[in-house]
Amino acid sequence: MGIFSFFSKKEKKEVLDAGLEKTKASVFSKLTRAIAGKSKVDDEVLDNLEEVLISSDVGVDTTLEIIGRIQERVARDKYVSTSELQRILREEVAALLASHETEAGDPAAPDALKPYVIMVVGVNGVGKTTTIGKLAYLFKQAGKKVYLGAADTFRAAAVEQLCIWGERVGVPVVKQQMGSDPASVAFDTLNSAVAGGADVVLIDTAGRLHNKVGLMNELTKIKKVMQKVVPEAPHEVLLVLDGSTGQNAFEQAKQFTRATEVTALAITKLDGTAKGGVVVGISNQLKVPVKYIGLGEKMTDLQPFDSREFVDSLFGDTQL
Repeated sequence: MGIFSFFSKKEKKEVLDAGLEKTKASVFSKLTRAIAGKSKVDDEVLDNLEEVLISSDVGVDTTLEIIGRIQERVARDKYVSTSELQRILREEVAALLASHETEAGDPAAPDALKPYVIMVVGVNGVGKTTTIGKLAYLFKQAGKKVYLGAADTFRAAAVEQLCIWGERVGVPVVKQQMGSDPASVAFDTLNSAVAGGADVVLIDTAGRLHNKVGLMNELTKIKKVMQKVVPEAPHEVLLVLDGSTGQNAFEQAKQFTRATEVTALAITKLDGTAKGGVVVGISNQLKVPVKYIGLGEKMTDLQPFDSREFVDSLFGDTQL
C-alpha cells in the first residue's frame, strides 16, 4: 500500500477519465477513420495507424516501435481483424509504459531516507511551482512533514507563488532575497528541514534553458551544496513538463536530461489537451519513469502515475 493510498480508486479513476477525455476522443476518432472499410490489419491499416500515433504526439521513434511490435503479432498470428486492433494496441502501449515504471506506480518517499530531498526542474510556464505545491499537499495528506525551498531566486513571482502554496498547504517555505544564490537557499532549506525533523524537502529551481552550460553548472552547484547537509541529496530530480505542448515537451525533456540526471517526470496540463499521447513517447524515449500527471487545477488533480490505470482510461470500454 503506497503512502498516497488515501486516494479512493473511484475518485482517482473519475479524475483520470475526465482528464484524458480530449485525448481519448481524438485518438478514437482517428483510429476509426484509419480502419474504415477494412476487415483485417494489413499494410495500409498499419500505415494509417502510424499516422494516428504520430499525430497524437506519441513521437516518431516510439510510434515505429509500437508498429513494429504489432507487425510481429500480425505476422505470427497470420490473420488479425481490425476489431482486435484496439486490444493489441492497448497491450503494446501498456507494455511500453510498464517497462519504465517504478514499483507499481508508488512514488513514496522512503522512510529510511529522512529528509527525502526532491529537486524540481523545468522551464518557466510548465506548472513547476504549482506542481511543487500540489506535491507538498499530497505528502502532507500522507502524514509527512514537508519543507519547501524557494531556490528560483531569479523570478519574484516564483518565490511569491511558492509562499502562497506554502500557506495554502500549511508547510514552511525557506526563502532569501531576490537574486540570492540558489545554492545558498537550498543549503538553508536543508539545514532548516533537518533541524525541524522534516520527512520530505522539495526544492524549486530556476526555469531557464537558454544556456545549457549555465543550467548544468547551476544545478550541479545546488546538488553539491545540498550534499554538505544531506550527503545523498538530491534523492530525486523531478522534471516537470507541460503535456499540452506535445513534442515541445519532449524537446525540453531531452535538453534537461543532458543538463542534469533526471530520475522522474511529472507531466502536467493533460486535462486541457488532446496530446496525452506524449506521456507514452517521453517515458519510452528517455527511459525515465513518469511519476505524476496533472489533470486539473485542484490540489487533488495531481496524481501518482499508474501505467495500467492510464491505459485503461485512455482506451476505456470504447470499441472500434
